[in-house]
Amino acid sequence: MSEEKFYFQSEAAELLKMMISSVYSNRDIFLRELISNASDALDKRRIETLTNSELAENANPEIKIDIDTDKKTLSVSDNGIGMTRDELIKYLGTIAKSGTKEFLIAAKDTAKSDDAKNELIGQFGVGFYSVFMAADKVEVLTRKLGTAETYKFTSDGNGSYTINDAPQRDECGTTVTLFVREKSDDDAKNYLDEWTIREIIAKYSDFISWPIKFKDKVLNSQKAIWQRPESEITDDEYKDFYRHLTHDFQDPLTHIKINAEGSTNFKGLLFVPSEAPFDMFMNPEAGGVSLYINRVFIMNDCKDLIPSYMRFIRGVIDSEDLPLNISREILQDEPIIRVIRRSTQRKIFNELKKLLSDDREKYIKFWLAFGKIFKEGIIQDREHAKNIFDLAIFRTTNNDEWTTLAEYESRMKPDQKGIYCLAGRDNLSALRASPKLEPFTSRGYEVLLMTDPVDEVILSQSSFILPAEAKPFLNVASDDVTPDTDDEKKANDEKLKAIDTEFSPLKELAMKIFADRLESVRPSFSLSNSPACLRDAHGGMSIQFENMLRAAGQEIPRQKRILELNASHPVVKKLMTMAKDNSEGASNFLKVLYDQALILEGALPENPADFVKRIDDLMSLALVD
Repeated sequence: MSEEKFYFQSEAAELLKMMISSVYSNRDIFLRELISNASDALDKRRIETLTNSELAENANPEIKIDIDTDKKTLSVSDNGIGMTRDELIKYLGTIAKSGTKEFLIAAKDTAKSDDAKNELIGQFGVGFYSVFMAADKVEVLTRKLGTAETYKFTSDGNGSYTINDAPQRDECGTTVTLFVREKSDDDAKNYLDEWTIREIIAKYSDFISWPIKFKDKVLNSQKAIWQRPESEITDDEYKDFYRHLTHDFQDPLTHIKINAEGSTNFKGLLFVPSEAPFDMFMNPEAGGVSLYINRVFIMNDCKDLIPSYMRFIRGVIDSEDLPLNISREILQDEPIIRVIRRSTQRKIFNELKKLLSDDREKYIKFWLAFGKIFKEGIIQDREHAKNIFDLAIFRTTNNDEWTTLAEYESRMKPDQKGIYCLAGRDNLSALRASPKLEPFTSRGYEVLLMTDPVDEVILSQSSFILPAEAKPFLNVASDDVTPDTDDEKKANDEKLKAIDTEFSPLKELAMKIFADRLESVRPSFSLSNSPACLRDAHGGMSIQFENMLRAAGQEIPRQKRILELNASHPVVKKLMTMAKDNSEGASNFLKVLYDQALILEGALPENPADFVKRIDDLMSLALVD
C-alpha cells in the first residue's frame, strides 16, 4: 500500500501546542509516557495470550531504549501487543483518544477484566504527543499481535501524519523513534545523553513491572513492593525500600501498608522515620509522599495526599484511577484525591493509635521527633482535632513519665474542674521551676507541662476546638485559674484585706516604676516558695506567645501583666516595710524581683546591664564589710 497522508481530527497544530504546553510542564515527562505506553502494550499482550491459546506467549517481554547520536534519534521499543493500521489512525490520529480506555471496556465481564483493571496504565494518545516537547519528528513502527503486517506512522506534529507499509518487524510490538530537537537553551537537557536517560528512568519508571533495558542492562528495579501482599514482604525488604526511597541511612520507625479497594482503588506504603531530618523545619518542601499511577512516578511531595501536619510521613501512594497527565493544579479539585487523602489520613491515625497502645517506647520516640508537627493539626484540622488530642502525650509535674490525656483524666482529683496546663517555655526544667505551679503542686494537683510553640496556640483556642463534653484546658498562667475552693478564696480575701494598708505603699511604688508594663500589683498567699510571679492578665497572652507572634512579623501592642508578690515571703515583707518608710533601696530591690520574674518566664531583663549592676550591688551589701 502506498503512503497515505492524514490530518488530525482535532484542531491539530494549535490544539497540539496548547495541550503539550499546559498538560506537561516538565519535558522529561515524554520518556515516562512512552515507557508507560510500552508497559501498557506488554500488559495487553499478556492478557490476550491468557484467553487465546492460538497466540504465542511472550518469552522475553521487555522495553528497550536506544540512542543514535549520529542520527540524533532516541527510540523506545516493546514486544507488546502492537497496533493495526486502523488502530494507528484511531489512537494516534485523534489527539486524546484513549486506546486503553476502550480496551478496558472491551475486557469488561470477561475472564481477563480483573487483570486489565489492575495492570493497564493510562491514557494512550495524550501521552504520546508529549514527544513533541523534545522532538521535531516522530516515527512509530508497529506490528499487531497475531498479524504479519507492519506499518509506519510519521508526524512532525504540525497538523498531519502519514501511514505507510513497512518491512516486516521481526516480532509484534511497537518502536517509537524521536528525532530529537537541538537544545534551545543552556538549561535544556540532552536527551541523547546516556546519563540523562538513566536519571529519568530511575526517577519516573523505576517500578514499572517489565524490564527496561539500555545497552543490554536493566535500568529499573521493578520492585513496587506496595503492590505485593504484606505477608510476602520481609522486614529487610521494607527497610531496603525505605532507604531506596528516602536515602535515609537509618531504619524507619514503623511502616503503614495501605490497600484500598472499592469505588476508588489505590495502594500505598508509608513510613515514619526514626528521626526528623535536619531540614524538617527549614525546608517544608523536602520529602513527603510520592504519587504514582500504576507504578509510574507522577510527583514528589504531593501535598494533596496528606495534611501538612503529617508532612513527616514518607512513602508512596499508587492510584489505579487517576490519569497519567494529572497536574498539581488539577489535583486540588480531583474527587479521587480527596478520597485517597481521607482514607490515608484515617489509616495513619489508626496505625499511630496501635503504636501508642502496643509499643509505648517506640511511640515516645515518634513523639519526640514529630509531636510538635503533629499537634499543628489541632489548630489546622478541627474535624480531626480530637483524634490528635487522643494521640498526644505530655510530661507532667508528677514525674518524668509521659502521659496521655485519658491517663491524666483518670488521675484527676474529684473536685478538679479541668485539665491544668502550663506552657510558655521550650525548656522542661525551666517550666518545672515556674512559680505559677506552686499553688497547684503544693496541693497535690498534677499539671501538664507543654513545651512546644504550638501549645500556646492550642491553649488559647482550646475552648473552640474541644467538644462540649470534653474536660476543659485550664492554663495555670492565667489570672482567673486557681485551685482554691470557695472557702479558701474567702479566707484569702480576709488575709488580703488585713494587709491592704501595709501592702499599699509597695503596690504604689511598683506601679510607679512599671506603669507601662503592669496592669496591676497584688499580694498573694498562694505562692509557697517564690517571692514574685508574673501572671498573664485575663484574656492576655504569655511572653513566649507574644514574642512568637512578633518573630512571625505581626505587630501587636505590648501586653501588660500582673505582678504577684508573695505576702508570706520574708523578702516581700521586708520590701513592704522599706516602701512604707520610703527607703531608697526599695526601688532597686523591687526591680530585681521583677527582672527575676521575667527570667523565670523565659524572657531577658529589658536592660541586662542594669540588672547585673543591681545584683553586684546586692552582693556587695552581703559580702563586703
